[in-house]
Amino acid sequence: MKKLLLSSIIIIIGITFLGRLSYLQLFSFSPNQILEDPAIKTVYDYPERGYIYDRNGELLVGNQPAYDVMVIPRETKTLDTLEFCGLLGLEKEDFILKMKKARRYSPRLPSVLVAQLSKEDYASLQEKMRKYIGFYIQKRSLRDYVTNSAANVLGYISEVNETDLRTNPYYTAGELKGRTGIEKQYEDALRGRKGVKYIQKDRFNRDIGKFKNGKLDTLPELGKEIHITIDKTLQEYGELLMHGKRGGIVAIEPNSGEILAMISGPTYNPDLLVGRERSKNYTKLHYDSIARPTWDRSILAEPSPGSPFKTLNALAALQEGVIQPKTKFRCYNGFYVGKNKKGCHCGGGVRDLNSGIFNSCNAYFAGTFRKIYGKYKTTDEGMDVWEKHMKSFGLGNYLGTDLPTGRPGRIPNKAYYDKAYGDGRWASSFIISNAIGQGEVAATPIQLANMTAAIANRGFFYTPHIIKQIGNNSSLDPIYTQRRYTTIDKEHFEPVIDAMHNVYKYGTAKWLRIPGIEIAGKTGTVENFTRIDGERVQLTDHSIFVAFAPVDNPKIALAVYIEHGYYGGRYAGHIASLLIEKFIKGEITRTDLEKKMLEKTLEHEYAKPLSGEPFKINEYYW
Repeated sequence: MKKLLLSSIIIIIGITFLGRLSYLQLFSFSPNQILEDPAIKTVYDYPERGYIYDRNGELLVGNQPAYDVMVIPRETKTLDTLEFCGLLGLEKEDFILKMKKARRYSPRLPSVLVAQLSKEDYASLQEKMRKYIGFYIQKRSLRDYVTNSAANVLGYISEVNETDLRTNPYYTAGELKGRTGIEKQYEDALRGRKGVKYIQKDRFNRDIGKFKNGKLDTLPELGKEIHITIDKTLQEYGELLMHGKRGGIVAIEPNSGEILAMISGPTYNPDLLVGRERSKNYTKLHYDSIARPTWDRSILAEPSPGSPFKTLNALAALQEGVIQPKTKFRCYNGFYVGKNKKGCHCGGGVRDLNSGIFNSCNAYFAGTFRKIYGKYKTTDEGMDVWEKHMKSFGLGNYLGTDLPTGRPGRIPNKAYYDKAYGDGRWASSFIISNAIGQGEVAATPIQLANMTAAIANRGFFYTPHIIKQIGNNSSLDPIYTQRRYTTIDKEHFEPVIDAMHNVYKYGTAKWLRIPGIEIAGKTGTVENFTRIDGERVQLTDHSIFVAFAPVDNPKIALAVYIEHGYYGGRYAGHIASLLIEKFIKGEITRTDLEKKMLEKTLEHEYAKPLSGEPFKINEYYW
């Protein structure tokens, strides 16, 4: 009986093992099991990455062929290392390091040994590859840029790293992935899906045909074409005007939230980050700590907004009912905070809302700011109301764009000042600089452009975005198609817009008019400080300008920020007017403005912290 029981147990265990092995062999094959099977070779078929087009169907980014030398470490044989390195253009030490890295990744799976061979190198190498067992050449596609602009917008692709391999099972060593900009944000759509073939090998490591007759093979799926909202012509023209200048420009279509141009200066040619020189070029660009060409100022710079911020304080005061368009304040060539006088350039006299804006009177907005807080019993209550109005325009927080990076800017709250001064120990006079867009407020160029679009729309905006269509699908996430309303009633916008229109007619931008286009704008001049040898030093002021046009049917709203650009109507104002004319007319009639911007640079200003030259300090800020 015991023998029978023991025999039965052995038979049952044997049948169980045989059944399980048969199931695994015949029915259950996971990709990981196949990849680890030394009798099966995996060959990937990489699709072309999706093309990128601008809003008008102009091609921005295509593809070009490239070739990678691949290695499967366990299949390699003894070879003449020096000869092989000579063919590949590699030092022997680099070859050894790359082989160690490939073995560490996987002895059975292919790794890139040399990436992105040129056509010429490929042609001379392919005939000799048969001598080197375990090595082969794989065709790949690299980006081919049809424009020299929009580098920070488009982004770049590079080889996946160890973190990518650990966190995303889709990728294998040597594959390319979007790192910044559009390439990163829409990576899943652009990359497509690679195909795979499984090849059965015999005991002599020879290919004998498709594994399971190709039932597990998959075809590649092409990357999807993407249409973005950028206007190629406007983008290229804006970058041309930014030559020799540092700053950021964002232009938005008010009735959709589509980003028409997103310019950062200085920039770089996107072709520099393609091919075998990519790594060397990127290192040079990234570690340029002075010009910082890879730092996108259009969405990362956070200067004080300056006088364009006065328009929001005017709107908040109108909404709170503490002023009317005809409310007047007297300007004594400035205003007093205690015994200290803050200057103003407007010439003094009595100002109402209209003249306060088009002459950019600091005293008018200091009085307006005080009235907002004076309406409430406590400063804390006034602060809460003011903060709510400012943030309703998209300031002080991330806008929710489809850009892969950005900064929130800053709208300070009561907790911010309680920490600085103590709870209940500060008043509106302590933060009066916020009245004129100085002080603790900060905004990125894209936030200022969005703020301007909200004014142009008389009280609402769409979340700024850069995607227009993916493949054949033109429907967008509702976040980009729903209106976001400010806290200001519609009727309060007309007097502010009328005053911004008068900035071009009679005010601080009157010499920047464009024939045939009615523009509303606001100049801004922003104090600029840094530390040199441990001391706080005031540098040449930043130039800021916001505008939209046409006034009655806005098609473009923009913000221009120029570092060390003097007053607002100088560099920023010139560039803003030219971009508006270029977008609406398609040509430039103010060639005098264009000539100045194409010829003049600010390199002499940017050299001053190093040269020790004195800075140009404006007496007033407008």
